[in-house]
Amino acid sequence: MAHPLVFDRYLAPAPAGQAFARRVHHPWMDRRPVPLADPDGRYAALLRADGDPRLAYVHVPFCANHCLFCGFYRNRTDDAAMRRYVDHLVREIAADAARPGVSARPVSAVFLGGGTPSALSAEDLHRVLAALRDHLPLAPDCEVTVEGRVAGFDADKIDACLDAGANRFSIGIQSFDTRLRRRMGRKAAREEAEAFLSALAARGRAAVICDLIYGLPGQTDAIWRDDVATCDRLGLDGVDLYCLSLQPGSPLALSIEKGALPPAGDEPCNLGRYRDGCDTLAAAGWTRLSQAHWGRTPRERNRYNRLTKRGADCLAFGAGAGGMLGGHRFMNDGDVAAYEARVALGEKPIAAMLAPAARHAARGAVMDALERGSLDFAELDAAVEPGFAAALAPLFAEWRRRGLAEAGAAALALTAEGRYWYNTLAAALFELIDAYLDGAVPPAMPPHGGARPRHPGAHPPASHPGDSHARHP
Repeated sequence: MAHPLVFDRYLAPAPAGQAFARRVHHPWMDRRPVPLADPDGRYAALLRADGDPRLAYVHVPFCANHCLFCGFYRNRTDDAAMRRYVDHLVREIAADAARPGVSARPVSAVFLGGGTPSALSAEDLHRVLAALRDHLPLAPDCEVTVEGRVAGFDADKIDACLDAGANRFSIGIQSFDTRLRRRMGRKAAREEAEAFLSALAARGRAAVICDLIYGLPGQTDAIWRDDVATCDRLGLDGVDLYCLSLQPGSPLALSIEKGALPPAGDEPCNLGRYRDGCDTLAAAGWTRLSQAHWGRTPRERNRYNRLTKRGADCLAFGAGAGGMLGGHRFMNDGDVAAYEARVALGEKPIAAMLAPAARHAARGAVMDALERGSLDFAELDAAVEPGFAAALAPLFAEWRRRGLAEAGAAALALTAEGRYWYNTLAAALFELIDAYLDGAVPPAMPPHGGARPRHPGAHPPASHPGDSHARHP
């Protein structure tokens, strides 16, 4: 039964020059998640469920150093420890693959993330990727991504990844500016970063993706424009334009608080840089694949990232790895020693499993549409209930007035500003879905502002320096 909607909190005046007071970073976390009892039993049952192809995430929780912007540093690199960790990781993959239900659904995309996967030796990178290929039902066109850094990712490691089936590399550059890179904890200078990416792209055997971050302390508009233009000049297949998410208590946040670094970019600054980046890539002929991701060649499919945002089922392997099955978020034990002990006992090392969010599928459809930048009214009604799109007319009119969207007869197209605020728009729609279907009252908080309650393990899809600084589904 449809309920009338009240839009007062969504139509409240915005700060001068901004659409909203501040951005929502995790719209799927609009209420405290509920941990579930017997995660092992639920996990086994969820694996046997029918459905679409799955994804797989593999976590490598080791880094050579703690980059200032990252809130997910866990363990310093150690050759013996990493070799032992891979022994257990391969064992976990093989054991999971033998469970009933795993072989029934193909895996369409794999992401090897961290941490820093490129910190592993060439032999261990090959072992992990070979285990995935040998044990999991990878689709013939499976996207296999390895995340890494310029420092420590040498030719032997690249060869090992390619020989084991990797067909996509995601390299965390953040900025090409040497001074800014060194300030953030990146060791390689501009010349080294450019040479590495050029050589990797010249191999022609895999998609090469670069991550850039805007809003970094000390970053100027000129530096940002040069960073984006450099990706085009180097002939990369794809680029992510991520807004800095300043994690409270992170080394970067503490450095700013102490005055050791200048402030991070504010909302008007970051919006301007997002627009500049989008304009630069569009003018160069790149295709926008999502809110933050652009592709230059057909080789870049962005499959894993796109499907995780939609809430696709995702297997998870490694200490601290997060996954999703039937809307249930789960996370492996994040302590490496505890993880290895449980794997040695033949257990799936799940630390926590959370109940699905209300109307998980509808939320996934909304998030997917906003990621793509176009909210189709018929698809919205199909995901929620007929009449929902029409009931949102006052909200859509306000978004148009604020310059966030342009409305057509059949869809709402987000502008660059709307795409910048897309998580905030998603948070509003998630609340209104519940209000429309249940008469639920939105939680009391400033309109679209502030942080949502968090729960250990309740991250979006593998650790990554992006909008959320994480990729755990």
